Amino acid sequence: MASKCVAPSQVFAVRSFHENATTSQKSALGNVSKTQTLRSASGLKWSAKGVSSSKELMMSGKKLGGACSRGSLRCASDASPAGTALKSTSIMVIGATGTVGRQVVRRALDEGYDVRCLVRPRQNPADFLRDWGAVTVKGDLTKPESLPPSLVGIHTIIDCATARPEESIQEVDWEGKMALIQAAKAMGIQRYVFFSVEGCDKHPEVPLMDMKRCTEQYLEQIGMPYTVLRNCGFMQALISQYAVPILEEQSVWGTSDTTRTAYLDTQDVARMTLACLRSDETVNKTYTLAGPKAYTIQEVIAMCEKKAGNNAQVTEVPLAGLKALQFITSLFQWTRDASDRLAFANLLTNNEVISAPMDDTYKAFGMDESETTTLEAYFDDYFSRILKKLKEVGGASKQRDFYL
Repeated sequence: MASKCVAPSQVFAVRSFHENATTSQKSALGNVSKTQTLRSASGLKWSAKGVSSSKELMMSGKKLGGACSRGSLRCASDASPAGTALKSTSIMVIGATGTVGRQVVRRALDEGYDVRCLVRPRQNPADFLRDWGAVTVKGDLTKPESLPPSLVGIHTIIDCATARPEESIQEVDWEGKMALIQAAKAMGIQRYVFFSVEGCDKHPEVPLMDMKRCTEQYLEQIGMPYTVLRNCGFMQALISQYAVPILEEQSVWGTSDTTRTAYLDTQDVARMTLACLRSDETVNKTYTLAGPKAYTIQEVIAMCEKKAGNNAQVTEVPLAGLKALQFITSLFQWTRDASDRLAFANLLTNNEVISAPMDDTYKAFGMDESETTTLEAYFDDYFSRILKKLKEVGGASKQRDFYL
């Protein structure tokens, strides 16, 4: 028997929108034909009973391997006439203020796309996105009724979002993504690009990895054209974790494991993302985006030491301690999110290689590997600029937010 659907009726974005939206929100649908609007309101039907047609999505309560551990989800789409044709250059970026999302926005604008960004109301508004030429609309993955009006007139969604450290990954990376995908399907989105994590299909015991793989399965079965991009790691994250502390002669965290990660510059991730949109070959496919070479943390620290001209103060984290802390925090409801994140951290200490061959990916994207930034070149550029600036001001850095 299938387990109870994880996404309850109140999470169903389109239904929530039509029940709770204000008059002004509903009027945002005015430029969509009546046929398309009606399909958006009723085209997706949810049920907690058995699968009744080949158009329905079913994800059982079993673990991965053809099934998903996130619960039972099913979605049937009525075949309805298409509404007004959408411009293929109209895209929505989810997670546009993040390290990767902002690079996707910048690249898309440079290539002539009409970019809309879903942003949450916040104290620090996303003014820089508007300064670049993007349009921002208010919305929140945890508020499903805010999603459908933001998608009117959109052809493609690029989903770079993930939960911030202070947020629940269950609410954002699972329930929020289900609401977004349901709304996208109902609103007739023509392409959905989803940022996932390399190796998510191998680690169902890690909650975030499990959610990513289940979301991949959902996209595979719901009947909406998609592309999944599995990322290994981003070079920008190494700046705050290692480069800046070593420059400031502060302690950095390290482990004794030999896990290797093929980091990519987020600007290259953005180039690859836009390249995949230009190729029909990438529709309904999954690709891993990996850098030219995989490095251990010890090698990353050594490279930063060499570029900075400083010796790192490394505080080694005992692997047994990480695992024990993850187990203890899993015992209490109020520390469950911390436990989930520690489970992901533990994954990075399993002596694995987080990478993948890129030959077929470069071919499908119509790109040349020689154009991809190496980690050494990235650090060369970063440290040369920072050290030059420090020399000019004649002082030591006290800043910890060098995002380049």
